[in-house]
Amino acid sequence: MALTRAVSIEDLRRLARRRLPRVVFDYLDGGAEGETTLRANTAAFERLALQPRYAVPVRDIDLRVRVLDTELPFPALLAPVGYSRLMHPGGEVAAARAAGEAGTIYILSTISGHPLEAVRAASRGPVWYQLYLVGGRAAAEGAIQRARAAGYSALVVTIDTPVAGMRERDYHNGTRELLGSSMLAKLPFLGQMLVRPRWLARFLLDGGVPRLPNVMVPGEGPMRLMDVNAALATTALTWDDFRWIRELWNGPLVVKGILHPDDARRAVDAGAGAVVVSNHGGRQLDGAPATLDVLPGIAAAVRGQAEVLMDGGIRRGADIVKAICLGARAVLVGRAYAYGLAAGGTAGAARALEILRTDVDRTLRLLGCSAIADLQPAYVRPAPDGLAPTGHNPSPRR
Repeated sequence: MALTRAVSIEDLRRLARRRLPRVVFDYLDGGAEGETTLRANTAAFERLALQPRYAVPVRDIDLRVRVLDTELPFPALLAPVGYSRLMHPGGEVAAARAAGEAGTIYILSTISGHPLEAVRAASRGPVWYQLYLVGGRAAAEGAIQRARAAGYSALVVTIDTPVAGMRERDYHNGTRELLGSSMLAKLPFLGQMLVRPRWLARFLLDGGVPRLPNVMVPGEGPMRLMDVNAALATTALTWDDFRWIRELWNGPLVVKGILHPDDARRAVDAGAGAVVVSNHGGRQLDGAPATLDVLPGIAAAVRGQAEVLMDGGIRRGADIVKAICLGARAVLVGRAYAYGLAAGGTAGAARALEILRTDVDRTLRLLGCSAIADLQPAYVRPAPDGLAPTGHNPSPRR
């Protein structure tokens, strides 16, 4: 299937699965432990039905939304996705270019294979930098200073990674061996790479596994990918760290990884202009609630003092509409565009955004609503039993 024939994110997922070695695809597709939270993110959307109003004029649909004083043509941002360069050599540069062409925001992960300056230069739109403390405070300070100098417009601080989640697919499939320096350890996984010759050729021509050019460890240089999981456990972020972060960054601050109303209020107290309701796409604490389920409570807790964004399970325009009805200003999409990136670089990521934007436009027309700004809880209701999830979803979503 060509990119132009893909009409859903699931179509792009199938393309990505065909083009990536299993070890890389499962890193992108999988979640933590038994993937209960990964499935819950999807099921939450399926439990919520849309309540349309008909015979109303909906000729001109307005999809615009303002996020941190930036007007976007469409209420979806590209979430930070680590290791993107393993999915496609263009990686974060390709994704940022697609976001800029669509007029939306790209959020760069600390765990990036491309320098943050190159990523910023690739986008015509706003770019935010997502911060982990891997490498220690000195490395983080250097990254923040570089991001400020390069023109990043917001800093996103992720708080839900005191340690890395147990992503069992990665252990079973050999992600550690792929990312390691030992060629001998990679031999058991050579077969799945050889049957993806295009990916393998690009991977080798790109120089193999990159270091992390945005995590410059004093005296050591760029951090190796393999060091990240260990580094998370020794550099866990706490609320006290926000005072130090605020001294380094005076621009808009976003706190990502909020699942409890009290944490949302603490984020506001720490100076956050926006919070992201997120369970890390089901990749951290398995058994955590679906983000859509906790979204209304968090929106109520911040009482308009910060903008509320959400990620987790977004695969269709109807999902975006439902999230906005329950209190989100806009959503972050991760796997949705990453499948497209894996399938076709910038063109694939752009196709994912085009699919979602078209879905949202069509959903609003069918809903009888002319603008994103007019969405409200009255447009959704609990799904009837016949529409409730069956529990047999073959493709968990982020």
